[in-house]
Formats: sequence, C-alpha cells, structure tokens
Amino acid sequence: MDINGKTVLVTGGASGLGRATVRAFVENGAKAVIVDVNDDMGFALEKELGGSVVYVRTDVTSEADVKAAVEVAVSKFGSLDVAVNCAGIATPEKVMDREGNRHSIDHFRRVIGVNLIGSFNMLAEAAQAMAKNEPGEDGERGVIINTASVAAYEGQIGQAAYAASKGGIVSLTLPAAREFARQGIRVMAIAPGFIHTPLFDGLPEAAVESLTQQVVFPKRLGKPEEYAKLAGHIVENAYLNGETIRMDAAARMAPK
Repeated sequence: MDINGKTVLVTGGASGLGRATVRAFVENGAKAVIVDVNDDMGFALEKELGGSVVYVRTDVTSEADVKAAVEVAVSKFGSLDVAVNCAGIATPEKVMDREGNRHSIDHFRRVIGVNLIGSFNMLAEAAQAMAKNEPGEDGERGVIINTASVAAYEGQIGQAAYAASKGGIVSLTLPAAREFARQGIRVMAIAPGFIHTPLFDGLPEAAVESLTQQVVFPKRLGKPEEYAKLAGHIVENAYLNGETIRMDAAARMAPK
C-alpha cells in the first residue's frame, strides 16, 4: 500500500513511538489521526503538522471513544487505511515483593486493559471501517500494526503484567490476520527492544545503562524514528502479514 494520500490512525500518537510514526507518515503524504489522552501534546502536534492532522482525545479501553476516533478519521479524511497501536503503559510490579506482598490485581487489570484490550479494541473497530474501503492492489483494504515488545519473549522480573499484555498481542497477530484476509486487511506486530521513549525518562541512569549493555549492535538505545520507519515499510510491503517483527539490535533481556 502506498502511504501517500492514505489515512493513518495512531494510538499513543502524541508522544514516543506514536509521535514519531505520525510524523513519518505525514512526511510521506499521509493524513493522520492522533489518538491519545495527552491533550497538550496532542493539540501541539496537530497544530505543528497542519491541516492533514487531527487530534482526538481517546481512552483506548473505551468502545465509545475508539468508535468516535475512527468515525473522525472516516468523516474528515474519507477513509481509514492504516491503524498503528502504540498506546501502552509499563509500570513495574513484582508478583510477590521481598516483604511477601502480592501483585495488585487492579494494577494487572490496568496494564492488560491499556496494552492488550486497548489494542484489540482499536483493531476491531479499525477493521470494521477498513472493510468498507475500495480494494487496491491484491485486493488490499487496510493494514493494522500492533506494538508488542521483546518482553513478550523475555519478560524481566517485575514485568509480569507488561509481558503478559505484550505476549497477548503477539498471539493475537496471526489469528486476526487469518480472519481479516477475507476483507483484504493485513495485521502485523512490531516487538521493539530498548527504544528511547518517555518511558525511559523516569528510569535511573544505572538502569538505562544496564539495559543498553544488553544490546548487541548497534550498542545504543533504539530511536522512535526507527520504529516509524519499520511501520512504514510494513504498510508498503504487501507480503508482510500475520507476523511479529523483533526490532531490538539482537538484544535479549536478562532476568532483571
């Protein structure tokens, strides 16, 4: 699918991976819907990028909010062609801490809710809109990209909820791709490694250095722009479907 002239909706689009993705797609001629709960950053990016971009405050765990965001994409730009799910949270908590206290079920629900249920919520709503598009080459009507994580495979201590949410995204990819083949909609996932996003800004310097040392080559944190570039390639390469691509510079996460 040619990005130029298409409409992309990006959850978590006001910052981090999502912000970089919005920028990259707009620079390549796309129209974009920024979906986020950060109004200041969302409206600022909308203003910066101009009339081909609109910000819609959206709680990805809400069916009504997600439906409204998709309706904005279709009503303002004529169609929804690409959805990229970048919204996510990664607050750590051990299943049982050193004092023997167990993991909060509310915290587990919150992480699963935003990361996994939120991604599924947008996937289902976006696919419904994409199925109405006129088919292009190969009968393609749309592309959905979810964001997993290397934690889906090598979750560290304290990442039980986060790893479970991202593992769910990995497992969702193939069955969704198989189901949506009839509508000409591809479903892919990207599993980033250690990417320098705002999630890293709250970590101690020693923790960031420890994570960087687990990267093989290049020996640095990844850039959000590299995620955006891969998302763009997935959209343009019609033979990518039903797969999760690790983007991690050959890093493998240690237990802690």
